[in-house]
Amino acid sequence: MKMYYFDHSATTPPFNEVTDTVVEVMKNYYGNPSSLHQLGIDAEQLLKRARNVISESLGVNGEQLIFTSGGTESNNMAIKGVALQYQNRGKHLITTEIEHASVYESFKQLEKAGYHVTYLPVDQTGQVSIEDLEHALTDETILVSIMHVNNEVGRIQPIKKMASLLKKRKRIIFHVDAIQSVGKIPIHPEDWGIDLMSVSAHKLNGPKGVGVLYYRDGIKLYPLLTGGGQEAGYRSGTENVPLIVGMAKAIRISMDKQTINLEHLYRLRKKLTDFIIQIPELHLNGSTNPEHMAPHIVHFSFTGMKSEVIVHALEKKGIYVSTRSACASGESKASRVLSAMGVSEHNANSGIRISMSAQQTTQDINILCKQLKQVVHDYKGFIK
Repeated sequence: MKMYYFDHSATTPPFNEVTDTVVEVMKNYYGNPSSLHQLGIDAEQLLKRARNVISESLGVNGEQLIFTSGGTESNNMAIKGVALQYQNRGKHLITTEIEHASVYESFKQLEKAGYHVTYLPVDQTGQVSIEDLEHALTDETILVSIMHVNNEVGRIQPIKKMASLLKKRKRIIFHVDAIQSVGKIPIHPEDWGIDLMSVSAHKLNGPKGVGVLYYRDGIKLYPLLTGGGQEAGYRSGTENVPLIVGMAKAIRISMDKQTINLEHLYRLRKKLTDFIIQIPELHLNGSTNPEHMAPHIVHFSFTGMKSEVIVHALEKKGIYVSTRSACASGESKASRVLSAMGVSEHNANSGIRISMSAQQTTQDINILCKQLKQVVHDYKGFIK
């Protein structure tokens, strides 16, 4: 039975060029980049090249990149690094109710340390209001952290407008979790005025265990990892050269293909959403305006059915989907994101996320729709 993988927001299969590169670097460039001998110098040169490739692809200054172990560390480093570094300015922080766990839990931890956090609400489509953000700002605010694309439902936030608003407040630092948007939809951190931006390699066909944090020139971070002083002293520890080089290749390939992939993914998304709308038992979550939604994520509820039942029913047919963020998929309680959007607990417990890849075809979507229709037919008898 052929497998159809629709869980690309959880992780993506690495490009063949990426795995080949990682293996080659592991075999031939195993020196420590901090060593003074030739093996160390060769490894250091690869790091510099990877830094240049990533900075050119993202349109940022390569000297303002910190290599990390992935999106979770990038988010933790940005949020806690700013909170600790600038606490003399104030201890008020702003985020939203629908952030990824690595952001949400970081703020919860800081609350316990004496910081005051405002969690902005969202409307029924999952959008944060610019007005709500503006009203939440105080003279004590030092950090705003808002994701670009929600990892669960795919709602795009108006990051450019938010950055424009925050530019007027020089004391406030703006962090964006762009883990689900880089390589998928346009984002221009320097042009828009983003101060910190998190990226994870395995969300765009790169290796797991590696990521990057962009920080604007002039931003200081309190180091969470101390030791050898690598990454300009912000992130001590021997750099994982093979994975960093693999990440650079994945980011370059993704960004080079972003425009054509964007059009293709929106076509696939429209085909899938058109199908879902026609099935009475299925309810589409998020905005009905495709411009408000990421092209690769579709989220719906199968009213009356537990989401894990649907996941396993589709898995038996060779189709792999998810219920929510992979970091929270094992939780039994209703999705925090859907609850914030005003979705009833009944429907929130039946949520399914379809996340696609540009390598998938219209025929793949046709098969998904056919099998999903059969699952609805097989199980709706239990609902009555």
